[in-house]
Amino acid sequence: MPNQSKRVSIAVDIGGTFTDIVLADQSTNSFFVTKTSSTPNNPAVGFFEAVDSVLKLSNVHKEDIEIVFHGSTVATNAILENKGAKTALITSRGFRYVLEIGRAEIPREANLYGWIKPKRPVLPRDIFEIDERIRSDGTVAKHLDQMDLEAIGTNISKGGYEAVAICLMHSYLNDVHEQIVNHFLTKRFPCLEVSRSSVVLPVFREYERTMTTVMNAMVQPLVGKYIGQLEAGLKERNIQAPMLIMKSNGGVFPPTEAAHSGAHMALSGPAAGTIGAAYLGSLCKIKDMITIDIGGTSADISLIRNGQAAVTTTSKINELPLSLPVVDIHTIGAGGGSIASISESGAILVGPKSAGAYPGPAAYGKGGLQPTVTDANLVLGRLPQKLLDGQVELSTDAAQHAIQEHIANPLGISVQAAAIGILAIVNETMNNALKLMTVERGLNPKDFTLVAFGGAGPVHGGELIRLLGCQKLLLPRYPGILCATGLLSTDLKYDFATTRVQRSGKYNEKEVLEIFDKLSDQARSKLLQDKLKGDAYELKRSVDLRYAGQGTELTVPFSDKTPIKASIESAINEFHRFHRELYNFADKNAGVELINFRITATSPIQHVPPPKIPKAKLPQPPQSTFRYVTLNANGPQKVPVWKRETLFCGHSIDGPAVIDQLDTTSIILAGQKAEVDKWGNIMISEVLR
Repeated sequence: MPNQSKRVSIAVDIGGTFTDIVLADQSTNSFFVTKTSSTPNNPAVGFFEAVDSVLKLSNVHKEDIEIVFHGSTVATNAILENKGAKTALITSRGFRYVLEIGRAEIPREANLYGWIKPKRPVLPRDIFEIDERIRSDGTVAKHLDQMDLEAIGTNISKGGYEAVAICLMHSYLNDVHEQIVNHFLTKRFPCLEVSRSSVVLPVFREYERTMTTVMNAMVQPLVGKYIGQLEAGLKERNIQAPMLIMKSNGGVFPPTEAAHSGAHMALSGPAAGTIGAAYLGSLCKIKDMITIDIGGTSADISLIRNGQAAVTTTSKINELPLSLPVVDIHTIGAGGGSIASISESGAILVGPKSAGAYPGPAAYGKGGLQPTVTDANLVLGRLPQKLLDGQVELSTDAAQHAIQEHIANPLGISVQAAAIGILAIVNETMNNALKLMTVERGLNPKDFTLVAFGGAGPVHGGELIRLLGCQKLLLPRYPGILCATGLLSTDLKYDFATTRVQRSGKYNEKEVLEIFDKLSDQARSKLLQDKLKGDAYELKRSVDLRYAGQGTELTVPFSDKTPIKASIESAINEFHRFHRELYNFADKNAGVELINFRITATSPIQHVPPPKIPKAKLPQPPQSTFRYVTLNANGPQKVPVWKRETLFCGHSIDGPAVIDQLDTTSIILAGQKAEVDKWGNIMISEVLR
């Protein structure tokens, strides 16, 4: 992987509706951005349509391209739609139903009487048991029976499986049997994709470890094929630059790793936006932020504290656990394409069902008949008649007709009142989700800056900071493609973990040191495989702790700058503090157990900042145009409209106002003030009266 100064970088992010791309040319200090339609049936087609488009726009020579970044939804969609490869699972005898049993609990937010257990990606008939056993201390209780392997091989052959997941009891402590099974399968079925739990997730908890390994196995053939298409397409275009793939932990990794670790891409798209927001925060000297990425089908919310994106190991996809380190993102079905309807009681409902890319909102003129959030914004004048600099023309008549027929007429109200109601509902839905990530975690929204991006983020951001109680709203220079520009601020990143339970008062300092040394060696070996310089990396330690008797853990940093005993004591103190912050209590007299040990290995890649914009000659920008916009129940009002590219550093705008640009529209409400910084970001503040 190159670590030298780059001249030209390309970043491509494929979303459900649009494929976003940015070409950063540092030799001319310029960004070239564009959006093309996504191609869900074959995402590689949309990828290269975007690449060809931006190369034509920039007139850059292909040999000047130093690196290509990519964020993909291939793994995510395969898991969400349960369209992964036909997968078998090999597990220890007696554990065939570990996936079916799960955790025997109902999600907190689910209806106690209406909740249905989600369908498992592998059915019991596709699960094969093998007679072996590793004890909880890592010793062998029963050696693997080779006859079982032959029988399993016959079943794999007859079943036509494309992938196999191997998850044996306590293999996170001793993977000798998983290695034997892996060797047997790869030798007998060289084209079979095999995932081992001791590689994918070498930590305890059988259900989570098994499910994560199965998810990785089922997406491997799809991801491998997709990456092969991308590499072939780049070669055909004579683009020799290496490609790095976005991971859900906020880092990137090379295609050789991605092709066999597809589960690490499962939530990578939204992660790139959060990392991009964190990088903008570092440029703007803002450490604590709430981010909301509002796209066509969903709104993704995350936290950035002290400049770092929050990471979790307890995420879910389709209510199924994905216990890999991922950027902590809460997703709700609220976006521009969210469909509005009327409930049986006569209330307006918005989402989670979406019009998607096809047919899309009624205003798109592609056959959509249901009213959406985008239709409501257009009817109220908050959106221009044309999007993407005229490439997409919207139909106000179609939007009005959809709202009239499905909302206004049934409720006996005007189209404008119905549109205002639709937006009020979706804004409150998003506000509740924002509170879930802050207030319910003991955090005060007033201490954070809201960062709104995605195609619809700046349209709703002004109202959201009022509902949430934030004082400031940051709108990136390119809000609609922040997930693409965020790729330019990522680093090569790997996570390593292992379970070694140490009971309260019985900490083995020597073993702790040995565990971290072993994990560090694994990290260095992995980074060296990527041809990085030996000193060009950073290793961060952390541990998962819990009170004795608890069933879940909290992750806290573990210092490598102090003696092991002092590091353990410091981690325990941080655990008490963190526990109090989350749950409003801590018991310093209770015993604390060390459960999992973790290393995060990061190798920095030169980040590409957005080009600075010229300084304004006057405080106020030259007035552009006007349009009639409805911002409240008082009806339409004549509001000034500016083009984003006419705004320079130092310009300020008092609301109400509208700012249009290629990838989004920004709404500034009355009582709000917008200021443009040197990076082209807009900071909106509530004006004190």
